[in-house]
Amino acid sequence: MASGEEVLAPAQTPPTTQDIEYLYLDFSTELPVPNGLSSSSSAELPAPPPCPNLKKYTSPFLWSNTRKSLVTWLACGVTTLAAYSAGQLTPTASQLMPLWNVSSVAINTGITIFCVGFAVAPMVLAPFSEINGRRPVFIASGVLFTACIFGCGGSNSLAGLLVARFFQGVGGSTYSTMVGGVISDIYHTEDRNTPMALFAGAALFGTGLAPIICGTIVERTSWRWVYWSHGIVSGAFVIIMYVFLKETRGSILLSRKARALNQWYNSLEEAGYYGVVFESNGASEKQTSRRIRWKVKADEERVSLGKMISISCYRPFHLLFSEPVVFFFSLWVSFSWAVLYLQFGSIPLVFVNNHGFTGAQSGYVFASMSVGAILATILSISQEKVAIRFGKMSSTPEGRLYFACIESILMPIGLFWFGWTSFSSVPWIVPAVAVGCATMGIFSIYLAVFNYLADTYHRYASSALAAQSCCRNLLGGIFPLVTNAMFTNLGYPAASSLLGGIGALLTIVPWVLVFYGPKIRARSKFAS
Repeated sequence: MASGEEVLAPAQTPPTTQDIEYLYLDFSTELPVPNGLSSSSSAELPAPPPCPNLKKYTSPFLWSNTRKSLVTWLACGVTTLAAYSAGQLTPTASQLMPLWNVSSVAINTGITIFCVGFAVAPMVLAPFSEINGRRPVFIASGVLFTACIFGCGGSNSLAGLLVARFFQGVGGSTYSTMVGGVISDIYHTEDRNTPMALFAGAALFGTGLAPIICGTIVERTSWRWVYWSHGIVSGAFVIIMYVFLKETRGSILLSRKARALNQWYNSLEEAGYYGVVFESNGASEKQTSRRIRWKVKADEERVSLGKMISISCYRPFHLLFSEPVVFFFSLWVSFSWAVLYLQFGSIPLVFVNNHGFTGAQSGYVFASMSVGAILATILSISQEKVAIRFGKMSSTPEGRLYFACIESILMPIGLFWFGWTSFSSVPWIVPAVAVGCATMGIFSIYLAVFNYLADTYHRYASSALAAQSCCRNLLGGIFPLVTNAMFTNLGYPAASSLLGGIGALLTIVPWVLVFYGPKIRARSKFAS
C-alpha cells in the first residue's frame, strides 16, 4: 500500500468506542486501507500522518539476489575470521615458550580453551537472536571478538592469554554458528546448497590460512602482531557489518512491521481517522470498517528468556543421547574436526623434523588445506547443479548424503597417505598434497552433517546442530594437546594410520542412513 494512496471512505465511519481487534500478521497478509483518507471525507480533519516505509520489513526470502549475495559473502567473511582464530596460536609457540618458560602443551591449551568458549557460548547466545534478532547479536559478538583479539596481543602471561582466548571463542562462536541460521533465513531449502558450501569452505579456508600468515609474522616480527593484525581486520568487518548487515530473521521483521503499523494506526486515530476498510467477498461495494491492531504468532509462542536459555542448554544434549542420528553424526563430524585441529601440531612436527623446514615454511604447507577447501567448495556447488540438470537429485534428506558417502572417504585416504609418505626420503610435496585430500573429505562431512540435520529436524534443527557443534569443538580442542605425544610415541605412520582407520570406520554412518534413514526418521519423536 503506497503511503500517499487515496481511497473512498465507506458510507459509515466506525465510532471511536468500537473495540480493537487483534489480527495475526504474516508476510503474505494484504494490508487493508485506513478509513477516510480521501480528500472529500477528511476536509475538516488534519492531514493524516504518512504511512511508514514497509519495504525494510520485506520477507528476506524475497530479497534480491544481489542483497542475498552480499549477506552471504559477508557471513562467509566473518566465518573465515572466526576459523582463523583457531590456527593463529600454534605459530607463536616458538616465541612464547622461552618468553614465559612454558611447554608447547601449555601453549596449545589456548586452542582448547578457545574451543570451549566456541562450544558452549552458542547455547546461551542463541535465544538472544530469537528475541532481539541476528544483527544485534552479530555486532555485539563482533565487538567482543575484536576486543579479545587485542587482549590476546596485549597479554603478558599465559593466564591472561588463556582468559582472552576463552572470550575470543565466545565472540567468534556467533560468527560461525549463527551463519547457518542467516542462510536459512534468506534461502529456501532447495537453494541452500551453494551458500552452505561457501560457508563450509570459508570455515576450512580460514583454518588453513592462519598458520600461513601467522608463521610469516612470527618469523619477521613480534608474536603480538599475529593478534594485532587480526584485530584490525576484525574491527573493519564489525564496521562493515554495522553498515551493510540488515536483520534477516523473519519473525523479528514481522514484529517490527506490526509495531510500525500499530503506531501508525494510533497516530491516525489521534488525527481523527478511525478504522481500516475490509472488502467482503471481493466486492468493492460491500465494505466494512474495523479498528484493528496487528500481532505476530511467534511473539505469543515465545517463552521467557530464562526458559529459552534452559531449553537451549538442555535440548541439544537430550537429542544427542536420545536420537541415534544426532549421536552418530556428531561423532562423525567431531572426529573429522579433531583431525583438522590435530594438524596444527602434526604438520610442523613432520615437516620440521623430517624435511628441515623452518616454522614459517611449515606454515606454508597449510596452503594445501586452504586449496583443498576451495576445490571442495567448487566441487560441491558443481556436482549438485549437474545432478539437478540430469534429474538425479533426490528431494529427501538422504539425497544430501549421496555425494558424502563417496567424498568422505578422502579423509581416511588423506590420513593414510600423509602418514606413510612422511619419511624424509619422500619429497615434501607428497604429504602436503595428502593434507589437501584429507581436507576435502572433512569438508564433505561437515557440509553433509549440517544439511542432513537441518532437513531432518526442521523445528529442532537448531538444537541438533548445537549438539554437533558442541561435540565438534570440544573434541577438536582436545586433540592438539595429545598430538605431539601420539605422533612421537607411535611414530608418524602408525599415528596417522590409527586416525585413518577410525575415519574409515566412521564412513559407514552416511551409508546406513542412505539405506535406513526413512525408517529411522519414522521412529523419531523429533525428526520430520
